[in-house]
Amino acid sequence: MAAARALEPLSLLLDIETRSRRNALGIPQQIEVRRSWSGIGFRVGEHRLVAALGDVREILEYPPLTRVPGALPWVKGIANIRGNLLPVMDLKGFLADEESELGRRTRVLVIRQGGLAAGLVVDEVLGLRHFFDEEASDEVPEAGKLGEFLDGAYRQGGALWAVFSVRALAESQQFLQVGGRA
Repeated sequence: MAAARALEPLSLLLDIETRSRRNALGIPQQIEVRRSWSGIGFRVGEHRLVAALGDVREILEYPPLTRVPGALPWVKGIANIRGNLLPVMDLKGFLADEESELGRRTRVLVIRQGGLAAGLVVDEVLGLRHFFDEEASDEVPEAGKLGEFLDGAYRQGGALWAVFSVRALAESQQFLQVGGRA
């Protein structure tokens, strides 16, 4: 009888071990950490562009504007945004000498870079975009003047997204000279 009692705890432990192995979860999976870059996607003409997330402060619907006499045609005017005056520039007009058509998808990207605060009229905002490092591309669209303001590209889902440099735009003397020629 004593020998039978001694086997009971051993049998119990073996039963617990069997059930534990049957119900045990596997070793946790090791998840690969992938580096990514995020930005605001937008369209100017046929070009899909993306600006760094930190460069775009706000996205607005096209606001009422006050024209600026003597300004170049791509300077659309001044907007009063919650009591702050914001110059609004037509990005397509500046880059391609072709005025943007205003529509229900037209938006204004508010940028602040150094001492420059401005609104950039774009044809459409395509939302927050996330790109993995391996999606970086050496391709940069043939874009005329736009090419001066591109800082790389990403290829995602068959589409090429050129990285638009707000810093380069803000440092451009041509962009900062908004007065019409005499």
